[in-house]
Amino acid sequence: MDTLLGMTAGTWWKMLRENRFAISPRYIPRAVTATFITLMNSLRRNVDHAVNGGRFDDVELQPPLFILGHWRSGTTLLHNLLSVDERWAYPTIHQVLNPRTFLTTEDVAIRYFAQRPTNTRAMDNMTITPGSPGEDEFALSAISLRSPLIAWNFPRRDEWYDRYLTLQDIPPEELQEWKDTFLWFLRKVTYKYQRPLMLKSPTHTARVRVLLDLFPEARFVHIHRNPYRVFQSTKNLYERGIPRGYLQEPPDGSVEEGIIRRYRVMYDAFFRDRELIPQGHYHEVCFEELEQDMIGQVAGIYEGLGLDGFSQVRPKLEAYVASIADYQKTSHKSLPEAIRQRLSQEWRPCFEEWGYPT
Repeated sequence: MDTLLGMTAGTWWKMLRENRFAISPRYIPRAVTATFITLMNSLRRNVDHAVNGGRFDDVELQPPLFILGHWRSGTTLLHNLLSVDERWAYPTIHQVLNPRTFLTTEDVAIRYFAQRPTNTRAMDNMTITPGSPGEDEFALSAISLRSPLIAWNFPRRDEWYDRYLTLQDIPPEELQEWKDTFLWFLRKVTYKYQRPLMLKSPTHTARVRVLLDLFPEARFVHIHRNPYRVFQSTKNLYERGIPRGYLQEPPDGSVEEGIIRRYRVMYDAFFRDRELIPQGHYHEVCFEELEQDMIGQVAGIYEGLGLDGFSQVRPKLEAYVASIADYQKTSHKSLPEAIRQRLSQEWRPCFEEWGYPT
């Protein structure tokens, strides 16, 4: 239910109307729970606004560092590695899941969860806490509904919500709403930390043109991984993680079709717009090489983007790398030959771009 946790009652009701209340019977209890959560969020939102309303409206945003890459390409690992540099701030998991209320609720939530057993993500057993780096897309979906993540609740309309992946084929007023929501959330996070932001959401990989329109001096790091492995791991995400938010059953066969389609749409947009990024503001990372040499690859990012201070960051980075040395990746079944052949054709530009064998 991650995509629902930060919604207020008005946004929740709007989402239900947009989807004609088409909730599958087995998920009615989940919808009842979500209704209660959103009503509580509305009350907390009023408190947060009374305490902090207007304080961050004029906050000046510095050019962010965007971490790009498809889901399950290693974006979380890269985000965790780069976030040890305390000169950057990042939205936390609590903040992206509670975008309207985190200024008044985060401290209490962190103290509460610190007393509970450590949580891990369902799809890969990676340790997470409320203070871990989070994906700002969750905040955008909870506030505006202009996000492909809403299809994680209503999968029968996934192609409708996929319009918000690239933001290229939506009405101008919806694009402006997305921009206003994005900037509002970033100002709120910046108000808390008073530092430039490091942002990671796979969806941003397809939005380079829009992001540059907002932040012409932004920096970008893109991470790629063997497309076959990405498909396997993304399918695992859709089998083990995303169903926790379903409000309706997806059509038969739609999960694999959606993964293949979104990957292709994402990288068509990325390869088209990547050349718009100013020289010296873009760096490419290979996941397989990052696994083998995390320190060296992060050093390469600092050099490639012209970021100083790596020598000061290195001791903290080495300590973090040592802390995850025993992490075991999730294993996956071999891909059926028919799927391998299809991916090698439909995702061919990515195989060729990054030199992965088909």
